[in-house]
Amino acid sequence: MKRFFTLVLEALVLVAVALISLFIAMRLAIHGREAVVPNLSGLTVADANSMAAQQGLTLNLENRFYSAEVPAGRILTQDPAAGSRVRREWPVRITESLGAQRVEIPDLTGETERSATVSIRRLSLELGAVAHLAIGGDPDVVLTQTPPANAGGVDGPRVSLLVSDPVPETAPPAYAMPALVGLSYSAASARAASEGLHLVVATENAPPNVPSATSPASAANPSAATGRSTEIVTSQSPQAGSRVDQGDTVRVILGRSAPPAAVPTATQ
Repeated sequence: MKRFFTLVLEALVLVAVALISLFIAMRLAIHGREAVVPNLSGLTVADANSMAAQQGLTLNLENRFYSAEVPAGRILTQDPAAGSRVRREWPVRITESLGAQRVEIPDLTGETERSATVSIRRLSLELGAVAHLAIGGDPDVVLTQTPPANAGGVDGPRVSLLVSDPVPETAPPAYAMPALVGLSYSAASARAASEGLHLVVATENAPPNVPSATSPASAANPSAATGRSTEIVTSQSPQAGSRVDQGDTVRVILGRSAPPAAVPTATQ
């Protein structure tokens, strides 16, 4: 009996040793694939790349910014931060300093997109986002830019452009929204119809994009609404002067017109 307990005790000891060994092996395997992110701030990109490689990490240059404090060619920021534990071959994202801003932002408005791109690159600047807007006039012309010409204190060397596109032939005619406030409902309907716009009556308590409920007969014949011919437009959306296309919906709020002032009668 004593021998049996001895064998059981020895077996338990062996199992405990095996579990501890497995736990240690797993920790070594996990932490053996980890690396500590070094502090790269202030280093040159070449030195930072070498230091990261020694830790089994890779370096990704994500951006460049102007800085009056950090010399050009040195690291401004890094992510993950120094001291972080990451897996080996983990990418460390860095931002490089371009030093103090010395290049003036050129005036590119009126140039073609290609000419503006050449001007940007000739000054060692970078082309940012290029957006296009269909608008009347000559196509492929820079309408505006960000940052503006001769801007100072900008963060980075990127210049974004807004370039004109030709208006599609299928686009509906565009108009300036007429002023309807103060007109009677019938006059506002006639003016909206002359521009190819649809007039919808909304209530003051309804959300701005939800028209009030009207019967099909009223929708088909606005003047048939009870008392509507005596009402005037007190609010409209879109506002007067806004750009609208033919077929757009105009929402108005109606109110009663003020009754005419009573004329006092002559007394004897």
